[in-house]
Amino acid sequence: MPTLIRQDGFDVRMYFDDHDPPHVHVFKAGGQAKIAIDASPSLILVQGMNSKEAKAALQVVTQHQTHLLEKWQEYHG
Repeated sequence: MPTLIRQDGFDVRMYFDDHDPPHVHVFKAGGQAKIAIDASPSLILVQGMNSKEAKAALQVVTQHQTHLLEKWQEYHG
């Protein structure tokens, strides 16, 4: 699972053999958010993050949505 983005203490990662819908896993200080990256990025799952951290993770993903979708296509065809 490569780390695609490191920003503001978040690590944005993507599994090579993951399933639809297109999404990433965002990690910070023991917490994790799973975020959909298709049409409009949205939270799928949040574990161990407070709402402020989850919102910040969503913002990071939204900033890099185009790049992340390109990587999803590269990894998953």
